[in-house]
Amino acid sequence: MFDSLSSKLSGVFSGLSRRGRLSEGDVAEAMREVRMAMLEADVALPVVRDFVDKVRERAVGQEILESISPGQAVAKIVNDALIEALGGAGAATLNLSAAPPVAILMVGLQGSGKTTTTGKLGLRLSSRERKRVLLASLDVQRPAAQLQLQQLAERVGVTSLPILPGQSPQEITRRAMKTARQEGYDIVVLDTAGRLSIDEALMQEVREIREIAGPAETLLVVDAMTGQDAVNTAQHFNEAVGVTGVVMSRMDGDARGGAALSMKAMTGAPIKFVGMGEKPEALEEFYPERVAGRILGLGDIAGLVEKASETLDQEESERVAKKMLAGKFDLDDYASQIRQIGKLGSVSNILGMLPGAGKLKEKLGDRDLDTAIFKRHQAIISSMTKAERKTPAIIKASRKKRIAAGSGTTVQEINKMLKQFDDMSTMMKRLNKMGLAGMKQMLSGMMSGKGNPNMPGGFGGLPRR
Repeated sequence: MFDSLSSKLSGVFSGLSRRGRLSEGDVAEAMREVRMAMLEADVALPVVRDFVDKVRERAVGQEILESISPGQAVAKIVNDALIEALGGAGAATLNLSAAPPVAILMVGLQGSGKTTTTGKLGLRLSSRERKRVLLASLDVQRPAAQLQLQQLAERVGVTSLPILPGQSPQEITRRAMKTARQEGYDIVVLDTAGRLSIDEALMQEVREIREIAGPAETLLVVDAMTGQDAVNTAQHFNEAVGVTGVVMSRMDGDARGGAALSMKAMTGAPIKFVGMGEKPEALEEFYPERVAGRILGLGDIAGLVEKASETLDQEESERVAKKMLAGKFDLDDYASQIRQIGKLGSVSNILGMLPGAGKLKEKLGDRDLDTAIFKRHQAIISSMTKAERKTPAIIKASRKKRIAAGSGTTVQEINKMLKQFDDMSTMMKRLNKMGLAGMKQMLSGMMSGKGNPNMPGGFGGLPRR
């Protein structure tokens, strides 16, 4: 989402870093570039003005102008200003401290992803916060809206309020709160109806529901793909009914990102969650410092580690790692690693969380960085017998034809995968023979740009391509 803005800001800082000490003119020119980059990214004009003024004021101080590395100093100022614009360091948490049942009111326009987000939030609260959650659809306008939420609730393993035809949203709210009190639920998530545009009837309905439920949180769901329209929607809802937090859906899309940068400044309501995909678990807390880091090419290592710890099977990873180091890595283990990678999402997404990976992504251009090749490899391995997976050496021409037919691939693709696997196995065995001291020596040689002349093969003991 922020690739274009990130690329332009990186260009600005690269230019500054080549100039030695800065003059006020250098800072002014850089700020013009920053201003244009942010406007092109669809950031609201008042937010751009405020942002640029803050950065300029801090950057023209004597400390920065006489700094040894002024480019880095200005990048640090921009980073701090971005974090501030996005709502300040740290995630804005939900207020769940009220006496149960705590009501959370979900509001937004039709098509913003409100019902899907309600299901995701229900899963998050039940699995991470260990709360008993009741979901209730108050949408009697859209056909099958209540049924959609019921199906989502079943999918994520939380309870939904039984559907009673003919009830008004206000009556459903009273029934939901009464059911939650009687049956000991901790949280009630109320999914209100949306409209194609903001109107007084919608706002009045939300006000009445709010009066009945007394929600601790009123979360506005906005579609990040709608750009500044998302900010306008947030302003209208905030003025009419009061919003305590924003959830931005479709943050994994290719919008220009300006809505996220504008939201806190224009509404006063922090972004609390972002939707990062269609899967029920694809709802993440919003950390301004991590987003700022990704925009400036600093990566998001904390986010990557958190994602890995949540999605990867630690025991399985350790088991495979031990087999790899012992030189006993087989195709079953390779398939296991492919499944682990798949859980992390696309390679593009992982690259975006690594420091300095922005330039690598630029060089790769529009090339497919997703995991399609891994899926093909998984299909090939699934079409093999147990013996073939354990001992790939037995896979000859007739077996390859059978595997190709079963996996929907070609013999050439199978040959290529087996060659890659063979290279990997050879390297694992070589590392095992080298031991810890040898690996340190090899890594030291790689870091210094020298190979190890005592090692067979190419650079640093690794086979040449």
